[in-house]
Amino acid sequence: MSSTITIPRPDDWHLHLRDGVMLRAVVPHSAQDFARAIIMPNLVPPVRTGADAAAYAERIQAAIPDGADFTPLMTLYLTETTDPDDVEAAFAAGVITALKLYPAGATTNSDAGVRNFANAHGVFERMEALGIPLLTHGEVTAPDIDIFDREARFIDDVLDPLRQRFPRLRVVMEHITTRDGADYVASAPEGLMGATITVQHLMLNRNHMLVGGVRPHYYCLPILKRSTHQDALLSAATSGNPRFFLGTDSAPHPTHLKENACGCAGVFSSPNALACLAQTFEDAGALDRFEGFVSRHGADFYGLPVNTSTLQLERVETPQPVPAPIIVGEETVTVFDPIRPIHWRVIR
Repeated sequence: MSSTITIPRPDDWHLHLRDGVMLRAVVPHSAQDFARAIIMPNLVPPVRTGADAAAYAERIQAAIPDGADFTPLMTLYLTETTDPDDVEAAFAAGVITALKLYPAGATTNSDAGVRNFANAHGVFERMEALGIPLLTHGEVTAPDIDIFDREARFIDDVLDPLRQRFPRLRVVMEHITTRDGADYVASAPEGLMGATITVQHLMLNRNHMLVGGVRPHYYCLPILKRSTHQDALLSAATSGNPRFFLGTDSAPHPTHLKENACGCAGVFSSPNALACLAQTFEDAGALDRFEGFVSRHGADFYGLPVNTSTLQLERVETPQPVPAPIIVGEETVTVFDPIRPIHWRVIR
């Protein structure tokens, strides 16, 4: 037996597309299922200015397959030398949607991130006045802080003081991974704070990555946490609370750089994210809230209309295979393996 659900075409509110040959290889996999996506700016060199963002958007547009309806929503990489006037001009022109805050050294290509947050206060003040969202990679990077505690410490040491100083600043705490993050976002005024949650953090915990051998394709940053945190994220995502919405954080790396003595952080989930999430919501008895999480809450937070086009998913009796690795030049990128049987597929 099969059944289908029809939802407004989803959006991905946190996506890495990279550049060059990788960009051209991965864009079609997001464009086939998602209508819009917030594009991360951590290239080498980073997307720092409005001109950088406009040029990157052109490269993305050139990689979108003919006939596909996909809109990249561009962001700037916040640094201590970001010009508030350039931010305002790029936002007013519709070139950018948000700014991304990477604490220096927190994740892939984040070395140009912020070390002294006071140096960015002029940008925060302008963003608060204009209603430009600040997207945060919510981890501190001090070497004496355990990697599993970095999100909670970011809330206490960075985010809460920042929000107290700029109380009308609109913030998205991206890819939350802890009960601390979920509780903090849930307690914030609606419309001023949201959070994205990834596929892997809903479906996996650190045991999946570490027990029985290290599984490098589950290594991402922020790192997978205890099962109690996974449960808290699942409760938040399936709650119907509009503060929580999908951001896959799909982050492609060549397979040989994941399966490496010093493997890269990132999970590539764009090809099967929606099928995995439909299974996750069904397993949680919350399939009726799936549409809100993937299609409505993020659009509402960003002040954008819900997509009028639709997408259909079908539940089938036979579990669906994990998609094959994608070819990127002479390399491959491994697709996320959710471990559990997936009985859903997108009808294309």
